[in-house]
Amino acid sequence: MIEKLLAQIQQYNSLCDRRLIIKAYNFSEAAHEGQVRKSGEKYFIHPVEVAKILAELHMDDATIVAGLMHDVIEDTKYTYDQIKDEFGEEIAILVEGVTKLGRFTYETKEERQAESLRKMFLAMAKDIRVIIIKLADRLHNMRTLKYMNENKKKEKAKETLEIYAAIAHRLGISKIKSELEDLSLRYLDPEGYYDLVEKVSKKKREREAYINQVIDQLDTNLSKNLDFQYEISGRSKHFYSIYRKMVYRHKIFEEIFDLTAIRVLVDKVRDCYGVLGIVHTMWKPIPGRFKDYIAMPKPNMYQSLHTTVIGPDGEPLEIQIRTWEMHRIAEYGIAAHWKYKESQSVDASNDDKLRWLRQLLEWQRDMNDPKEFMESLKIDLFTNEVFVFTPKGDVIDLPAGSTPIDFAYKIHSAIGNSCIGAKIDGRIVPIDYKLKNGNIVQVLTSKNSNGPSRDWLKFVKSTQAKNKIKQWFKKERKEENTIKGKDMLEKEIKRHGHEPQELLRTKWLNSLVKKLSLHSIEDLYAAIGYGGILLSQVVPKLKEKYKENNTEEKSNEEIVENINKQPKRRYDKRSTQGIRVKGIDSILVRFSKCCSPVPGDEIVGFITRGRGVSIHREDCINITNGNEDLDRFIEVEWIEDRQKSYQTEIQIISADRKGLLSEVTSVLADINLIVTAINARSTKDKVAIVNLTIEINNVAQLDKLINKIRSMDGVIEVKRVNS
Repeated sequence: MIEKLLAQIQQYNSLCDRRLIIKAYNFSEAAHEGQVRKSGEKYFIHPVEVAKILAELHMDDATIVAGLMHDVIEDTKYTYDQIKDEFGEEIAILVEGVTKLGRFTYETKEERQAESLRKMFLAMAKDIRVIIIKLADRLHNMRTLKYMNENKKKEKAKETLEIYAAIAHRLGISKIKSELEDLSLRYLDPEGYYDLVEKVSKKKREREAYINQVIDQLDTNLSKNLDFQYEISGRSKHFYSIYRKMVYRHKIFEEIFDLTAIRVLVDKVRDCYGVLGIVHTMWKPIPGRFKDYIAMPKPNMYQSLHTTVIGPDGEPLEIQIRTWEMHRIAEYGIAAHWKYKESQSVDASNDDKLRWLRQLLEWQRDMNDPKEFMESLKIDLFTNEVFVFTPKGDVIDLPAGSTPIDFAYKIHSAIGNSCIGAKIDGRIVPIDYKLKNGNIVQVLTSKNSNGPSRDWLKFVKSTQAKNKIKQWFKKERKEENTIKGKDMLEKEIKRHGHEPQELLRTKWLNSLVKKLSLHSIEDLYAAIGYGGILLSQVVPKLKEKYKENNTEEKSNEEIVENINKQPKRRYDKRSTQGIRVKGIDSILVRFSKCCSPVPGDEIVGFITRGRGVSIHREDCINITNGNEDLDRFIEVEWIEDRQKSYQTEIQIISADRKGLLSEVTSVLADINLIVTAINARSTKDKVAIVNLTIEINNVAQLDKLINKIRSMDGVIEVKRVNS
């Protein structure tokens, strides 16, 4: 396999670093030893296939090497630092950038997906090769998706179509985009896919005969009239493109005429227009079906002339005309623009061709809701575009359905904020006017403008415009919104029959702030003021807290009163719990299970109803969460008792491997510790999670144990458990 891979690379890069690629190949093969895929084949086959796809895209040595090792950090014992030591920082960064967030857990699938994509886009912004490797990884996974269960197939296919195929499109890599779309369709609608394959296959001979006839006619005319070289070929439409046209335009297969297009390749840009002139003299062009992507390239760098004509037999026929260089870019996109530099990492983040990526990151930085993030991401990646002009003739691309407000914010946020109207092609239009291709847009502004209107959020299309409008209301009117929001909340509380001071307690408000992903109580008031949070999201929760607290209040007073009635005594040196409670003798003491304190921990006592004094660590989350029952806290301290042992729980997170539990128990035996309970499980991502309940004498003993386990191979984290 290595010789075939090297031969493939040397076809386009005769100066490739063979030794480095062979080293990476052997390193990855050894790291994945013993691992198998769902298909039953060796796991190492997958990274080799990813490297082959990257070689097809003519990528550089570092990208090929990172492709060979893209799963090493995630799925084996090797770390980022070890990769860096062996292969250098550039390759380690690429490998880490591709690594998924499999080690972390999230409350919802949307949250996990959103965070994984956020990380991927950040890595892309640093080095675009990260996403090229990721696309190659996803492409091979889709080629072998048949070995997954049905639910997994549909889930992966949907994500691939909505995110990865869209990213490949934005990067201009049609070679990968088309295959990802067709593979996704196969699993999302198998019946529709195979029906389409059968119908296309039946028409194949008939279609090929027609295309050969067209090519012969065109070749005859071009050879008579042109004195430069050209190449004519037929291009079949890929299945998803046909399927999409049938579904969204409500057409049956027999109504789809452009199953194949004719492509003409030439050397120079001026030759493209020469060919176009001859095509239009041979066949009548269909009005409105000519697109000049040479004069106005797509944001993904695509350039070509597209024209649809009435061809032989009266059938519509699409003809694409482009240069060889344009064709290379159409196939490979950003990969075709890769710049080789000896002994240097290539920083693609400054490339204007990736401006959309940096904007996407900027617009979505403040989104806390995973669903909102995913919806806006799909709009940014997947929406069709409209191309309009500034009065100076600059081309501006926007999502289809955009308005003059979207245009204004695309130019600059200050122009958007001061917009009072717009002219389209010289005449004034409503600000919710839907822009059309070729419109010349002039934004009308005023220094006396009161700023954006909330109504704009109902019709603007671009994520950028929506975010800028929301930011304006948050920043410019924060003080006003804060006052307004607090007033609204107080009035609503009174309407529910309470006084504001009864419900607006700092602890309860802070709890709400955390749940709503805000930063402060002031932000909560401001969000209520500008309509970002509804009163119905806040008041019922505060009433619930009030009710819970009210039922406990009377009981708490009785407990404290009974405690205070007890005579003050000296510290009880004979306590069997190893704890001394200040001023009180012979009182029931118990250790809280939420933090399991041990000697050496800073502790505090909390008076409970009917269960004496509960002992917590001072940093216990149940203590630090702003508990307002201050009169129930009591001073306690440890009594030195070397014979006394205490139970505590630790959690070990490690790469799953043979002999892990054996090594852990060996460490426990060395320190002479007793295990009272053990719970071990392995995740589907091959991460082992081991919970140990152990008996120890003090915190120093616990620290020694944790440090020893942390030094074991493959261990990711060791921590004390707070339930």
